[in-house]
Amino acid sequence: MTLTVRTFLAAGAVAAAAALLPVAGQAQAPVRLTIDKKSSLAWWQVNPHMEHLWATTCPQDPSWRPGEGASLGWAADFLAKGMSTGHSTKLADSSSIPLYPRRRVRPVCSEAVSGEITVDTVNWSSAKGTVTVKADQITTGTDMRDNYAKKSILTTANYPDIKFTVDSLGPMVMKTSARGDTLRGNVYGTFELRGVSQPMVAKARTTHEAGGLRVRAQFMINTKDMIEVYKMSKMALGLGVGQTIWEELHMGVDILLKDPATATP
Repeated sequence: MTLTVRTFLAAGAVAAAAALLPVAGQAQAPVRLTIDKKSSLAWWQVNPHMEHLWATTCPQDPSWRPGEGASLGWAADFLAKGMSTGHSTKLADSSSIPLYPRRRVRPVCSEAVSGEITVDTVNWSSAKGTVTVKADQITTGTDMRDNYAKKSILTTANYPDIKFTVDSLGPMVMKTSARGDTLRGNVYGTFELRGVSQPMVAKARTTHEAGGLRVRAQFMINTKDMIEVYKMSKMALGLGVGQTIWEELHMGVDILLKDPATATP
């Protein structure tokens, strides 16, 4: 589903970023953080991925690679960076998803992910915010597949946005290493795809990077929910979902949260 999703969101993981902010001894006013559009992305990946079922809103990042069947514009990239041959028909360990994670934050992305979060820096569970992904900006690197997904599966003309609305944070755990502190925990909220909203929990990890807070978050839905819950066309999805060849749809975001005064407008 060219949708990336729970990045898209999953994107709600942005809330976890706030937990890395300094904690004051006394209550403070809520802090507002904005997603830096040029430095943020969303993604999706089907498991098993069949050597081509993954996508991103930031194909400009050098860490990302298209899969088999890439369009002419991506063919050289596919060959130069290399991909394994033969179809992946086994379920991958979820710890290895996404297949091509971003190595570091670069301000090179299409402005497809936006939003902000407001959080009380004393009571982290009061975090609120929304992450929005432009569904027509998600690409697999294959023009024909992307155009089909936008028209027949995601129907982006009617449902242009994918959203994750943050309601609260679960307990956060801080891990300290030579590379810096990493905050891990769950983000609770509502995921909206094709006009259908469902409660969702995203696993998130947050670090300091590129002058802001980098939040990487993801969640998973069963592919049958693409039809039964999000009302995608069974005919359009074909045998992959109809005969349960695809089993899991993972979605997520890799976003940079900054003070509104310094974020990409």
